[in-house]
Amino acid sequence: VFNQYYSQTQVQPDFKTGADQPEIYLPLLKDKTIGVVTNQTGLMNDRTHLVDFLVKNGVKIKSIFAPEHGFRGDADAGAKVKNGVDVKTGIPIVSLYGNNKKPKPEQLSGIDIVVFDIQDVGVRFYTYISTLSYLMEAGAENNVEIMVLDRPNPHDGYTDGPVLRKKWTSFVGMHEVPVVYGLTIGEYGKMVNGEKWLKNGVQAKYTLIPMKNYHKKQRYPILDKPSPNLPNDKAINLYPSLCFFEGTQVSVGRGTDLPFQIYGSPWTESLPYQFTPKPSYGAKDPFLNGKLCYGENLSNYPSDLRELNLEWVIKAYHNYKNSQQDFFLKNLWFDTLSGTDEFRKQIIDGKSIPEIKASWKKDLESYEKIRTRYVVYED
Repeated sequence: VFNQYYSQTQVQPDFKTGADQPEIYLPLLKDKTIGVVTNQTGLMNDRTHLVDFLVKNGVKIKSIFAPEHGFRGDADAGAKVKNGVDVKTGIPIVSLYGNNKKPKPEQLSGIDIVVFDIQDVGVRFYTYISTLSYLMEAGAENNVEIMVLDRPNPHDGYTDGPVLRKKWTSFVGMHEVPVVYGLTIGEYGKMVNGEKWLKNGVQAKYTLIPMKNYHKKQRYPILDKPSPNLPNDKAINLYPSLCFFEGTQVSVGRGTDLPFQIYGSPWTESLPYQFTPKPSYGAKDPFLNGKLCYGENLSNYPSDLRELNLEWVIKAYHNYKNSQQDFFLKNLWFDTLSGTDEFRKQIIDGKSIPEIKASWKKDLESYEKIRTRYVVYED
């Protein structure tokens, strides 16, 4: 599925994810009853799923916990993920999405360790870090150890964007970090624990199984799409810049073959590219369903972005002509995604991109002091 377009994806042969080092974690799971938080990305390099590998090696799994998009990863964004049983292994599946984002004490009862293995994308509003945070909180409160098998962050090696203000805390932003925060999911968990960001300052018993020979500025192949609408490396690379559109009257291509690689709206007619969202796998009722949208196709965007590119949101704002509806959605989801209302106000005030980015600098510098305490891997 993943066409590698990164020139720097020549991975050194001795690179290994956490999951690909069973010699480290299997001894720690011996004679324990465990839970596993994972999805379709919990793969080893031969594409064996972690759950199947653990079962084959005699590890006793009581429950599988599924994040947003489900255990096999086919639920729409924001759709309710149901509880059930994994057909292949017969292990019960507990959803950690919808109204049960945090495991309940009875769901952890009898479990010694919960193993977390999910491919993240390193962006604050992508919800797997929130799932990990709630899991750690429940682990701390119920005396259950949390073990994270680390994986690469496709947006590692840089930080960018506004830092969240506490007032805008939500499931798409639980902590005061920038949009792109420059940590692997394993390092992020260490930070949440070390900074006592869990409820009441509790700390989990936290074990990190680090990657081997991982470098933050290097890019690594991703074995399966992290969610239905991030189907390839290009979408993942554009995601932090384009996701702001989800708080506007502009589609990011959900319900097309190019989600997060195009953007457009019926009310930006001066833009060159045309598309019409239709119901599809991963978007049963896409935004602007059936409406002809005008925008830009970025699927061949030449560069590997290592920053937020704000030109698209600002260009769409200036080209938007609709007297009936404001560019920004009434629910101000834009502010929730941004973690502040300042960014939206700066766009309305006509601030330039350098001015907007300059306004983030001080908060990014403060965050950097925190981030560096938890870095496990060098650049």
